[in-house]
Amino acid sequence: MTESLVALAIFRCSVSYRPFWRRIVVLAAELRKRMVDIRRTWDASSSSAWMAQLPLPLLNVPLWNLAIPGSHDSMAYCLDIHSPVLHSQPKILRVLDHIVPCFIRPCVNKWGTTQELIISSQLESGIRFLDLRIAHKPKDSDQSLYFAHGIYSLVTVKVALTEVARWLEQHSTEVVIIALSAFDDMTPVQHNNLIDFLKRLFEKKLCPKSVVMSYADPAGSGHEELWPVWDYWWGNESDPNLVISYLQHQKETVGRPVGFFMAGLNLTEDARYVLHHPGQSMKSMTVRAYGLLLDWLKQQRPGAQKTSLNIICADFVGISGNEFTRVVVALNTQLLKQDVFSG
Repeated sequence: MTESLVALAIFRCSVSYRPFWRRIVVLAAELRKRMVDIRRTWDASSSSAWMAQLPLPLLNVPLWNLAIPGSHDSMAYCLDIHSPVLHSQPKILRVLDHIVPCFIRPCVNKWGTTQELIISSQLESGIRFLDLRIAHKPKDSDQSLYFAHGIYSLVTVKVALTEVARWLEQHSTEVVIIALSAFDDMTPVQHNNLIDFLKRLFEKKLCPKSVVMSYADPAGSGHEELWPVWDYWWGNESDPNLVISYLQHQKETVGRPVGFFMAGLNLTEDARYVLHHPGQSMKSMTVRAYGLLLDWLKQQRPGAQKTSLNIICADFVGISGNEFTRVVVALNTQLLKQDVFSG
C-alpha cells in the first residue's frame, strides 16, 4: 500500500470501527505477503483458490472493496425436520407447531432450506462469506449450539466451524469472512464459551490472518479479534423485481457503508405467498428468479464508490454450474480498469 492509501484506510475505518483500522492495515500487508509469490494467472472460473489467483494490482485493494460471493443462511441445508419451531418465530406458528407438528415442520423445512452444498463444498466452490445464525435449544441439556432458520439444524456449531478450520488449513492463501448472529435463547455463559471456542479453534487465524469474523451481540464487544455487526441489505420480498428495486434504492440513495457490508439477492416468502403456492419451495422460487437476479448482478461494480457492492449473498449458491460465484468473482476484473479508491 502507498502511504496515501494507508492514510485513507485509517481514516475510513476510524469513523466506524473503533481501533479496527490497525488490524485492517496489517491484514492488507499479510495478504500481500502470502500471495505475492503465487503465480498471477487469474482464471475467474477457478473457484477454490480465486483469492490466491487475483492479479497483482488487486492485492492492495481492501477486502471491503472487492466483490465477494457469500451464501445466505449458510447452514440451512441440514435443518432437522423433527426439531421444534424456534421461539423467535411468530406465536401463531409456534402454537400450530404444538398442535400439528407433522404438518408445520415439513412446511418450515421446505421454505427454510436455503442451501444444498455442505459448508466445505461452499468454500470449495468459491464462497468466501458465511452467514451463520446460531441458536440454543431451550430444553437441550447438553448445552450444544446449533444453527437455525425457522427450525434447528442437525449439525452443531462446533462441528461446522471445525470443518471451516480444516478447510482453511488446506487453503492457506484464502480468507473467509464469517458473520455470527441471531443467538436465539443463548445465555451470557454460553456466549463466553462460544467466544473461547472460536479463539481456540482459529487461534492465530482470526483477523488479521485468514478469518474475519463479526459477532452481532454485545458479548463480543470486549474481544478485539471480533468485528461489530455489518450491514446486510435485505429486500424482504418474494418478487425478484422488488428485491432488485430495493437494492438499487439502497445503492443510489443510501450508498455503500464504510467497510464490509452484504447485499442479499435472496428472496423471502410470507404466509400469503406460501398459501397461494402450496406446491412450491424456497428452491423452486429461487430457481425461477435466478436468471433475472444474475442479469442484474452482472451489471454491478465493486469498489469504493457510493453505488459499489462488496459481499453479495444468495440462496442455493451451487446451482446452474456455480454461475453465481463465477459472476461475482468476475466482477473484480472491473477494478483493473478504475480507481478503486475514488468516490
